[in-house]
Amino acid sequence: MKRRAFFGLAAMPLYAWAGYPAVTPGRKLVFPRDHGAHPDYRVEWWYVTGWLDGPLGFQITFFRARPDEASDNPSKFNPGQILFAHAALADPKRGRLMHDQRAARAGFSLAHAELERTGVWIDDWRLELEGKRYRARIAARDFDFDFSFFAQQLILQGEQGFSRKGHRPHEASYYYSRPHLNVVGKLNGRDVEGTAWLDHEWSSAYMAPEAAGWDWCGINFFDGSSFMGFRMRGKDGGVHFAPPGVSFKPLRIWKSSRTGVGYPVAMQVNDLRLEPLMADQELDSRASTGTIYWEGAVTAFRNQNPVGRGYLELTGYWKPMKL
Repeated sequence: MKRRAFFGLAAMPLYAWAGYPAVTPGRKLVFPRDHGAHPDYRVEWWYVTGWLDGPLGFQITFFRARPDEASDNPSKFNPGQILFAHAALADPKRGRLMHDQRAARAGFSLAHAELERTGVWIDDWRLELEGKRYRARIAARDFDFDFSFFAQQLILQGEQGFSRKGHRPHEASYYYSRPHLNVVGKLNGRDVEGTAWLDHEWSSAYMAPEAAGWDWCGINFFDGSSFMGFRMRGKDGGVHFAPPGVSFKPLRIWKSSRTGVGYPVAMQVNDLRLEPLMADQELDSRASTGTIYWEGAVTAFRNQNPVGRGYLELTGYWKPMKL
């Protein structure tokens, strides 16, 4: 990010001097409008992770970012909105994550994020919502997704959708989840079924300057309930922020032979022990979002009993995250 040498701006949070709106408590999320994009805010994502029969894990993510450059420039070439997308398939038979990525500025029929519904696309990659059915179409290098997700639940995270991410008032996001999505469709032309989890978040100040990254999990329990937990890790190695009653404890470290980065791929989260479908679920997204992270399918155990499945995300272990 460019630092602008104007008097007084050094003491102001980034969202303020760059013209981003603040995330504040008390704002009521309204649907279907809030399924769509919020282009005034700095960052936003639609995140789908899930398990398919096999077992296999998959991830589909679309990111929207508003750069801190002057987005009121009337030129069609001004990058007022940037879109990124990640897709991944975890297959234990291969033992290594397969993944692909896209990046484009909005406009010129290259990429777009709709306002009134979930409708986001880059080239031939798409995620769209019609009624209670999401449709995802991803033609990646090594795999092809054509999935439908059928939504039942909608959970407002935090305080009615206001989710704190730090100790300062503006370090927060608007955040809702849709767990227990029923998945049907085709993987490489073959019929598949499964379950998934969708997160939609938008923010102007997602991370505190002291934070390096976060650990997150979303678990669909077999009894129909669900659990989401996260913590923001500090650059000093400790926990910078976590919601009350949420604790993470690393149980086992896996080190990537490609990047040399170590990740706690087995994790104790409260009374749950999360074990990965396979260790190597590292995603190198330096060609799009500029970072390397671990996003993996996990099984949740309580004592020795499997009680659910979901995903664990580990960011900021390669370098501190920059959103």
